[in-house]
Amino acid sequence: MATWDDVARLALALPEATEGPTHGGNRSWRVRDKQFAWQRPLRPRDLAELGDAAPAGPVLGAYVPDVGVRTALIADSPGVYFTTAHFADHPSVLVRLAEVDAAELAELLDEAWACRAPRRLVAEHRRPG
Repeated sequence: MATWDDVARLALALPEATEGPTHGGNRSWRVRDKQFAWQRPLRPRDLAELGDAAPAGPVLGAYVPDVGVRTALIADSPGVYFTTAHFADHPSVLVRLAEVDAAELAELLDEAWACRAPRRLVAEHRRPG
C-alpha cells in the first residue's frame, strides 16, 4: 500500500522534480514546470460514472506515453489502474494509491517523469554508470 509520502519521496528523487499545488490546491509533481503526477480526488461526475467501482481511497494521476499504454495497464491490473471519461483522450492513468506497491509506483513515476522531461535530461538520467 503506497502513501502520499511514498509518492513524494519517489517523485522528488527524479532529476529536477519539484512538488507544488495544482490549480485546485492538490499536490502535484513536476519536471521543469511540466506536471507528471498529481493528486486527483474524484469529482461528482467521476463518482457517478464509476458507481460502485469508484475507489474510496486516494487517487493518483500520472502521465503515460500514450492511451495504448494506459489501456494495457488497466487490462493487466484493473484493481490498481483505471480511468474516467474526463481522461478519454489524455495520455494518463488514474491509480488507486492504496492498491499499488512501492516498486510498481516507482516504475510508474519514472515513466511519467520521462513522458514530460526534456529528452536530454531523460537520456542523462537513464545513462548507465
